[in-house]
Amino acid sequence: MDHDDNSSTLFTELFTEQGPLARAIDGFKPRAAQVEMATAVGQALDDKVPLVVEAGTGTGKTYAYLAPVLAAGKKVVLSTGSRNLQEQLFHRDLPTLVKAMNYHHPVALLKGRSNYLCLERLGLLNDSVPMLSAEGLADLQRVRRFVPMTHSGDIGDIPGLAERSEVLPLVTSTNDNCLGRDCSHYQDCYLVKARNKAMEAQVVVVNHHLFFADMAVRDTGFGQLIPDADAYILDEAHQLPEIAGQYFGQSQSSKQVLELARDLRLAQKVEAKDMAQLGKAADQLERHVQDLRLTFGHDSSRGQLRPMLARAEVAQAMVRLNESLAFTYEVLKLALGRGEQLDHCFERLVGLRTQLDSVTRVEEDGYSYWFDCTRLHVSFHKTPLSVAERFSVELAKDEVSWVFTSATLAVGDSFAHFCADLGLSKCRTLQLDSPFDYSRQSRLCVPRYLPETNAAGRGRWLAESLADTLNAVPGGSFFLCTSYKVMNEVAEVLRIRLDRTVLVQGEDNKVRLLERFGQDGRAVLVATSSFWEGIDVRGNALQCVVIDKLPFSAPDDPLLSARLEDCRRRGEDGFARVQLPKAIITLKQGVGRLIRDVQDKGVLVITDGRLVNRAYGADFINSLPAMPRTRSLQQLAEFLSTLE
Repeated sequence: MDHDDNSSTLFTELFTEQGPLARAIDGFKPRAAQVEMATAVGQALDDKVPLVVEAGTGTGKTYAYLAPVLAAGKKVVLSTGSRNLQEQLFHRDLPTLVKAMNYHHPVALLKGRSNYLCLERLGLLNDSVPMLSAEGLADLQRVRRFVPMTHSGDIGDIPGLAERSEVLPLVTSTNDNCLGRDCSHYQDCYLVKARNKAMEAQVVVVNHHLFFADMAVRDTGFGQLIPDADAYILDEAHQLPEIAGQYFGQSQSSKQVLELARDLRLAQKVEAKDMAQLGKAADQLERHVQDLRLTFGHDSSRGQLRPMLARAEVAQAMVRLNESLAFTYEVLKLALGRGEQLDHCFERLVGLRTQLDSVTRVEEDGYSYWFDCTRLHVSFHKTPLSVAERFSVELAKDEVSWVFTSATLAVGDSFAHFCADLGLSKCRTLQLDSPFDYSRQSRLCVPRYLPETNAAGRGRWLAESLADTLNAVPGGSFFLCTSYKVMNEVAEVLRIRLDRTVLVQGEDNKVRLLERFGQDGRAVLVATSSFWEGIDVRGNALQCVVIDKLPFSAPDDPLLSARLEDCRRRGEDGFARVQLPKAIITLKQGVGRLIRDVQDKGVLVITDGRLVNRAYGADFINSLPAMPRTRSLQQLAEFLSTLE
């Protein structure tokens, strides 16, 4: 008990008005919830009982877990939901606390391999540059100019390089094409340096994708990507079950086959100019994998893999692809020993054949087999229906502390859904409400006379009926949609009806769209799910959030239908166990965009009648902040007229 009192006193002192944080941070104000969370994190670090904390917006959860971590002086891995949040944590929040707490141990930022330049791949481009557009060639020059100036090799630091530039796969490595210790650039490799730095650091900041990629690598018995630690703090933890599923399953994409064909051509030109057969094998591979993609239709789509593989034209294309892979195998076998790149291509080919076999043998229980088609590629996936069993093995490790936190983990006041998904059978839970005064700062409106959620032209109807409300908002608005179709309908109407800037997701990259939105001050941003999370717009720039309908996963989502089928087999209610909790947590994320500060005021409009006329509507309402509710757009307009 004494220790708890000591750590509680320590954190209370840290967070007081005269404490080190207040001295180091402008405008810092102590918050009771922040101290409560910091004390709970300190206890978890000490007694190793996993802690699950839902910290409402404005609690100050980042400092609440960073302060005890730095005070404990342990080796800690901090993982968060995206690269943007990772950067923010490492470049903004962590340095502030390191300085405030006079922390002297090394800290490190580690990203996934695709974020670092590969010197070997860049060197290959000196001998042979594949066909690139003018834009691609300009990007390649940008990369080459950047190399002498960088220490980290982080491609995010290259000025003017587009997020999806066509040169990126040529100048970064993948698990497939990395030569590892055989590489002549191993000593200078940016990724190796970043990993070594992380191994030596006391605090390492990673993201969830890298966190689970590391677990998957450890499962194979070949090394690790991030260091062992005394404690793991997982922020934005509501994303964990879904991301874990991607890494504990298997995937195979036509893109991997195309990249192998391309690298095979490059290797042949450098290491085996006399072996024309290699070029032929690469051409054949490319042709047959593209034929396979075409058998899935021209549009982007996703669905169950089993019925697709049973179709005659898909089955035939698979036979041809497998024959091509076998032919390439025989030809490459003859080239073994001619050079590192060719030898490596052979290893990749063996891996691809094994994986393709695994993801297309669709009989194994406990997995969902599904496909995902983009304009250019098709991917096959084998995803476990539950990650609880695998993750509980990690939780059982001795002498390790676990902290899971997010603004959205609970459904109502229950953490049962989250804990069951991750196999957390024994843990402490803590729910901290937001310190914001929602009754004064906000209103929630579910308008009357709404069309059915699947009605044709619904987006246009909503935009027409809400145009006057949006025009009455003194600041800016988000219009968040659950489909691209509705997003485009809404944007089209609002651009005609509103005399203010209407920004649309996809017309520029996310960072620039948000910059323009913030600078404009009264714009309307129409977007889909990627703007529901991790967006922090404070002040008058965002005073209204419209959500077109409750965010239930699409009924044709193959993973969802497999999970529902699994629930049916076990006699559980799939809607209550899977669909409803997930939709509630997603809605909480969307709602969380609105009030980000004590001074913020705004309105939330949810245009889905199910919130009021279905029994489960109450489950959603009970999980949202206590906003005064109305069904009248007129009353909403009156509240808006009081805003600045």
